[in-house]
Amino acid sequence: MSSQLIKRSIEKVLAEDVNGVWPILSNEEKRLIVENFEIHHFKKNQIIYAENEEPEFLWCLLKGKVKKYKDGVGGRQQILRLIRPVQYFGYRAYFANEPYVSTSAAFEPSVLGSLPMGIVSDLITANNQIAWFFIHDLSRNLGNSDSRIVNLTQKHIRGRLAEALMVLRDNYGYEDDNMTLKIYMSREDLANLSNMTTSNAIRTLSGFVNEHLIVVDGRSIKIINEPQLRKISKFG
Repeated sequence: MSSQLIKRSIEKVLAEDVNGVWPILSNEEKRLIVENFEIHHFKKNQIIYAENEEPEFLWCLLKGKVKKYKDGVGGRQQILRLIRPVQYFGYRAYFANEPYVSTSAAFEPSVLGSLPMGIVSDLITANNQIAWFFIHDLSRNLGNSDSRIVNLTQKHIRGRLAEALMVLRDNYGYEDDNMTLKIYMSREDLANLSNMTTSNAIRTLSGFVNEHLIVVDGRSIKIINEPQLRKISKFG
């Protein structure tokens, strides 16, 4: 693919995100981003950046799925956040002037774009609407993190797993049948998202199957009764 076609493809993907940063950019700012935007292809489970690395880039997921996680006690992971197209991430540490405090990796084969943070900093200085975009994004993520901390520490196991399933549904949606989650996670990843052991995740999933809330086929999960799962998520 020629560089011109690549640039047009980048513009198309970014412009489709009507709630993103693209609509508030001038033509010159758009040109600057496209010319410095580098495309990367990541394999399943490949690390994008690691904890304690110095932040250099603003990352944007163009296609695929990405998880941000932190290694806990005994090497067990805690999934902190799920990234969906088209979302920007990896910039908080740069603004905080500190190394990354978590790791990000591809859930599945994914396409990402990177932009040097020096350019992002220059854009923010020149356009205060861009600054407000990142302030809003950081504030929303902070609010979600606060809620997640409470939910993962105070909810019972059923409530945590039901919430994880609803997070997956809200982030990635359903397949064409409008029932099957459009993400195929290992039981370990599902447990890491729910803050529980893998054995507890398997046992709780089986309980949901017996209650006819979901159908499980390997890594495929079909939601049969979404209202009841949301109820368990809220009050579990």
